[in-house]
Amino acid sequence: MTKFIGILTAGGDSPGLNAAIRGIGKAAQTSFGMQVIGFRDGFRGLMENRTVRLDGPALSGILTIGGTILGTSRDKPEKMPMAGQMLDMTDLMVENYRKHQLDALVCLGGGGTQKNALTLLKKGLNIVTLPKTIDNDVAKTDITFGFDTALGIATEAIDRLHSTAHSHHRIIVVELMGHNAGWLALGAGIAGGADVILIPEIPYDIHKVAEAIRRRSHSDKGFSIIAISEGAKSKEDAALLQAAAEKKANAKKKEEKKKASAELAEIIARQANGTIRLSQQLEELTGLESRVTILGHVQRGGTPSAGDRLLASRLGTACATLINDGVSGVMVAARGEGAEPVPLEEVVGKRKTVPLDHPWLDSARRLGTCMGD
Repeated sequence: MTKFIGILTAGGDSPGLNAAIRGIGKAAQTSFGMQVIGFRDGFRGLMENRTVRLDGPALSGILTIGGTILGTSRDKPEKMPMAGQMLDMTDLMVENYRKHQLDALVCLGGGGTQKNALTLLKKGLNIVTLPKTIDNDVAKTDITFGFDTALGIATEAIDRLHSTAHSHHRIIVVELMGHNAGWLALGAGIAGGADVILIPEIPYDIHKVAEAIRRRSHSDKGFSIIAISEGAKSKEDAALLQAAAEKKANAKKKEEKKKASAELAEIIARQANGTIRLSQQLEELTGLESRVTILGHVQRGGTPSAGDRLLASRLGTACATLINDGVSGVMVAARGEGAEPVPLEEVVGKRKTVPLDHPWLDSARRLGTCMGD
């Protein structure tokens, strides 16, 4: 009997999403005779039953296009904004899944999407997920699609900033995405020849960063490039956050927990402009002019790299094969040059951060890069 597959993309957009949709759709139809539909705008589209047929013409020409042809949203099944309220719309999603007689629903996304997909899995749906994010922080997979493209964009930006930094004898601080994982800043920092790399996994000492810059200045190197992850924190800020988080975790009464949550939120808000603050501190400590470049969403846009197209196609075709074999409740993880199904329960609630003994860190230190510690 013909199998029916639904696909949705959720969370932030990422290069390679369309390549993955194409990989799943073409393999499902060409190799296994399945029919495929897409749900628009993530879990909201599943709830509202807004679909598009993903046949041959729909999948044609999308391999090289960035973003997602299905659209995306950050709406969650259990907390869906509806008429000013946050409602649990999971049952309606289950109903629409049944209405289309789906044999499986494929959810493409990062950590949040994996968690939302698990919610539907626990409702009895056959769920398969693919790991997508430029942050490369999804657990149990070697790499996520979107990361390679973002890494290339970030590296090129650092390359371009070298000339202006050299010409004006400045400190250039480049803020990269990555959430609370340092993969993007570390990789682009090494590839782009950054002099200082600051990542969330290693709280930095501002005085050690300033000292590294002064050493360069005294060696007739009149400029410095700092690659900093958006989640990087000073040792002082990291200690404050940890103390506030522990206070919230240890709060017993509802009022205590509410107060602790408010204090934690206030500390996080104060640290939102951490990169600007770092730049200002370095000007004061070194006497050198400092400029900030925040790459932001430019890292997520544009044509996916060959590496991401290959990875997304590889995981997409593996996904279709697993569904044909009756496998569900898994994330299709990249493993070496192949793919491997990992139980979704093992993925959710975990984040893949940079290990302190990772070879990239060792290489950075041997190159003389200051890591702020």
